[in-house]
Amino acid sequence: MKKMRSIAGLALIGAAVCACPEHAFGQSAFAQVSGKDFDSAVPRDFYLEGNAIPTEKRNAVLLKSPAGARLLLALIDTTGYSSQIKKKYIGMVISEGAVSVCGVQLGVGSYGFGLDRPAPNSSEDARFFLYNQAGEKVGDCSAEKDARIKQPRPLQVVLIQGEPARLYLGRYRVELAAR
Repeated sequence: MKKMRSIAGLALIGAAVCACPEHAFGQSAFAQVSGKDFDSAVPRDFYLEGNAIPTEKRNAVLLKSPAGARLLLALIDTTGYSSQIKKKYIGMVISEGAVSVCGVQLGVGSYGFGLDRPAPNSSEDARFFLYNQAGEKVGDCSAEKDARIKQPRPLQVVLIQGEPARLYLGRYRVELAAR
């Protein structure tokens, strides 16, 4: 079992840190993984539509389900790729077990994801998209805007006792659940 350090109710694990006091840290269906296990799980590059796109380890999180299946989420660096790739993808998911991402059922495998944000000053929700490695859309959902976050991070996961895990992409969030 990995050690977790908690300061004033904030979990400090890997790259997923919730620095927002409006969220109380607790146990959800997932546990965050850090240290050597985290370091060895994050790939240097992620393969999507024939492209090996670099991952951003500083914007990655590794979760473990109660059944022991791991779920890796990370942003990818599409700098230098075609405008179609840049528009479509911002991150990747690798799942070792059945998981639900914003209600979209995913099996074991790897997926890319994108986020279509509204205008910068808008209070509207964003649109979250999931794609298989061939670039075919496997699902999409609304990503709720959470204006209560004072300093959003590019990617973070918040675990709240008794609730599904929340994947935040800036101020926009979707729910994660082990199946």
